[in-house]
Order: sequence, then C-alpha cells, then structure tokens
Amino acid sequence: MILREVGYDVLTTASGEQALVCATGNRLKAAIVEAALPDISGLELCRRLRQIGQMPIIVLSTIDAESTKIEALEGGADDYMTKPFSPGELLARLAARLRETPSALRFEADGVVIDLAAHQVTRDGRLLHLTATELALLRVLVTTRGTVTHQKLASSIWGPSAGDAGARIRTHMRNLRVKLGQAEDRRIIETETGIGYRFSESVPGGSRSTGLRQGRFFPQDL
Repeated sequence: MILREVGYDVLTTASGEQALVCATGNRLKAAIVEAALPDISGLELCRRLRQIGQMPIIVLSTIDAESTKIEALEGGADDYMTKPFSPGELLARLAARLRETPSALRFEADGVVIDLAAHQVTRDGRLLHLTATELALLRVLVTTRGTVTHQKLASSIWGPSAGDAGARIRTHMRNLRVKLGQAEDRRIIETETGIGYRFSESVPGGSRSTGLRQGRFFPQDL
C-alpha cells in the first residue's frame, strides 16, 4: 500500500519460490524481501535473485540479529531494514537504491570530489593527500551500493587472506574521515555499527532529514 500510494507498480508473492518465478518472468526494478519465509530462507532468496540480475534488493524483516544482517548483505542484499519501520525511510532507501548504478569515475559529496580515474580527491577545491589504502577504501565505498561489510572491505583491499582486519580498517577509516573533513554537518562516510560502512551521498542543497541523500554523477565521465 505504501509503495502503490506513491506510484510504484507492485507484485507480491507469498513464498521465496514464487518470488523467483516472478523475478524470472518480469523485468523487476527492485525487490523487497522478508528474511523469514515459509519455504526457502530470505537470505537464500537474495543470493538467487542476485544470480538473476542486478536489481536492488532490500531486506525488510522482523529479524534484528547482526549475523543475519551481515549474511544478507554479503549474500547479495543492498540494504537491510527491521520492522517496525518508517514508511518514509523505506521510500527514501528504495529511491536511493533505484538510482542507476553508475560507471562514472567521478563523484561529489558535500564539497568532496572523488575522481577515481585521476586517483585524486579534493575537498572544497583543495587536493587531499590520501594514502593508497585510504583511496582504496574510498573506491570500494563509492562504487558499492549500500553498506559494505568489514569483511568485504578487507578482502577487496588486502585479498581473501586478510583475516580479521577490523582494527586496521577502523584506523584507516578514522584517518580518512579526518582528511575528508567529516563532521556533524558533513557525514560522508556513515557507520553501520557492527556491520561496516556506507558512503553517504548528497544533492545540491539537499536535506538530510531522511538520513539518506541522492548522488550527483557526472555523465561526461561515463
């Protein structure tokens, strides 16, 4: 009802297997999945939906366990919300996920311009001197939709043998935030406690009232 009231066309299913049939037979733009399903698990559904295509997947569930959230995000989900939920937040998160995934290598957020092709980051027009690890962290966060888990960050930067690199990531992330000038009014990298980090995008003059902000991509860099 929430989605239909704002103009979305919605298909609903009562089970995971029905959802897979629906996803296979229709050109879906996004999927909202419950983790607790009567047949296959919602986490398995996320993995199998990801095999079908790259549609955004949001898990909306009564399950609030950290381990379930991490497994869902690592298994293909782009976002995870728990019930009860705010309808406005759900709509905002869905709108953010429905952005076209860019191949652009240039991105702007709160006065910070990230040019991945040139390996440069500027803040308010001034060039920032980032280490190779800091730039790699930023690259993963910018080019990955939604929350990036600690494990994915570590394996993306140091390879699958990185092991438990949580402390190293936190140190580099703290230094990176200082260089980006992160403050209460400039929240560029958001922390998902116990899970990972999310790049928080912005619009010109946009409000942060929803907790999520739309991104500006530069078509000339495609």
